[in-house]
Amino acid sequence: MLVSGGGRSLENLAEEIASGSLDARVALVVANKAGIGALERCERLGIPALVVDAERALVPTDFSAAVFGAVEDAGCELVVLAGFLRFLPIPERWIGRVINMHPSLLPAFGGKGFYGDRVHAAVLERGVQFTGCTVHYVDNEYDHGPILLQRCIAVSPEDDVHSLAARVFEEEKLALPEAIRRHAARARN
Repeated sequence: MLVSGGGRSLENLAEEIASGSLDARVALVVANKAGIGALERCERLGIPALVVDAERALVPTDFSAAVFGAVEDAGCELVVLAGFLRFLPIPERWIGRVINMHPSLLPAFGGKGFYGDRVHAAVLERGVQFTGCTVHYVDNEYDHGPILLQRCIAVSPEDDVHSLAARVFEEEKLALPEAIRRHAARARN
């Protein structure tokens, strides 16, 4: 799993795995920032973690090589981007095995610069009636690639950025484990 922030999705997946409702394991968490909440969660949960290029010294291809080298050394079969905020070139051998959680119904409100509260602010500013989350396979464009799963919610007139973000995150908590199950089922066939 690749993270850049607090690690709420990481914790959710760990809970799903511990409860037996998701047949998976988190073999490694890779962060691109030091001192983030996700790393504290890894320590508490006993999940191996690694920080790669926190100082942003590597060019994207070298960053990608370091990340996927670590992922392969850990024996990972799927890479999950959850709140990962750095462009990651996907090596050809990993196409179809990297998924991303995005807090909108892609292709709407996606692309470079659309993440976190920026997405929810844009949704509210545009006045759309529905939003949600998307889990998609990652290719080498921002928020692009085949969609694996979407969950939709109505936007309430009372919503602000924070209330909308909280409601979308509740959908993300359901969407990400289900997307992993779907990917696993596809990989078996």
